[in-house]
Amino acid sequence: MRLEAADVSTRARVRASAVAVFGRDGLGASLRAIAAEAGLTAGRIVQLFGSKEELRRECDEHVFGVIREAKRDAMVRAHGSATTLEHLAMIDEYVPYVAYVARSVQAGGEQARAFIDHMVEDALDYVGDAVAAGTLLPSRDERARVRYLTESSLGHLALRLSFDAPQSAEELRSSMRAHIDAIMLPALELYTQGFLVDRRMLDAYLLYVGDPPESEQAASA
Repeated sequence: MRLEAADVSTRARVRASAVAVFGRDGLGASLRAIAAEAGLTAGRIVQLFGSKEELRRECDEHVFGVIREAKRDAMVRAHGSATTLEHLAMIDEYVPYVAYVARSVQAGGEQARAFIDHMVEDALDYVGDAVAAGTLLPSRDERARVRYLTESSLGHLALRLSFDAPQSAEELRSSMRAHIDAIMLPALELYTQGFLVDRRMLDAYLLYVGDPPESEQAASA
């Protein structure tokens, strides 16, 4: 079915409202709450999307795309102090998307597992590009590294929302800003300077387990 331009615009508005409401209230938020945010009726949303599940699916795809492009910009296209400051200045713009991701993880179950798996696959793509561009160091097992970083960051996000339990859009922005402020320095130090002063622990571990088989390394590339 071909959508009129007005319908496309309305779908985008509903999707943005749904991302904001799901991020604020959790994935159990009702269509009525989303409709109120979008200035429509729940019936109109069903008419446009068919169901809440289909709306969620479109929200997922949209959020994946936004995060994928933001990460690619930060890691590959715009590596440097000036652009880092630009991205920090835009944090508020990404708050609804970050909160949506955290709520998706908090929901648990197979949907959360599939959501995380999708984020890992996306991350393998842009991390691979960053390694090829020379802005990131390569890993012996890229898939394992990407999954560890993805699950660690998502777990921290989910904990932040559990602790703060924001009840409004303003509280959500404040919570996400506090999260970024809390992790930025230690994360950048770990990523740029490292943590251990030498590689003895890594060498001892590699003597015990060896490097990943070539087939695994190829699959991680």
